[in-house]
Parts: sequence; structure tokens; C-alpha cells
Amino acid sequence: MSGIEIRDERDRGVLEAVEDGEVVGHIVYFTLDVPQAALVPVHTEVGSAHEGKGIAGALAAELYAVAAREGLAVAPLCPYVVAWAGRHPEQAPPASDELLRAALDKVAKDPSTW
Repeated sequence: MSGIEIRDERDRGVLEAVEDGEVVGHIVYFTLDVPQAALVPVHTEVGSAHEGKGIAGALAAELYAVAAREGLAVAPLCPYVVAWAGRHPEQAPPASDELLRAALDKVAKDPSTW
């Protein structure tokens, strides 16, 4: 995946994959503080011209890497990230049931997070 830069735009809640100055994919997420600090990915998208290049997987891997570097958990609600985490348990520690419930509760109370 040469030429792809991944950047975390925390203030916007998006992890972006950029190639030649163009955003070619992203993961939208929000943060939780309780029951523990966590990133909660809710949507992954890669432009159709860039599908099949491993961009979504690279984004998911970087999301978990960011969380690990910052001492955060990940509570995936995005179906792609859930599936990716299932295939990469060595990189993606499972979220507790309590954390997943808190993430789902936040979405239920504030659908704009989704």
C-alpha cells in the first residue's frame, strides 16, 4: 500500500487514508470516556476506485494501533471493523460487554454519533 498516508482527525472523529492529496477512504468514530476511554468506530468507507487495495484493513489496523499507543480501548460498532478484528485478534483485543453496551447506549441517545 505504498503512497497511502493515514491520518487521525480526532476533532472530526475520522481516520483518513490519503493518496496524492485525495481522501480515498475513512473510518468514522466517536470517543467514550465511561466506562473507560475508548474509540468507537461506526462506519468504514473506501472509494470504489480504490477498493481491493487493502485500504480498509490498513485503516482498521491503524485505528487499533492509535488506541494501543494512547492506552484506549476500541468498541467496534462498524461491521467491517468487527469482522477485521475477528480476523486479527493479535492486533484487536476484544471490547468488554460493558463497553459495547455503553457505545450502543451513546448511539441510541445521540444518533448523530452514527
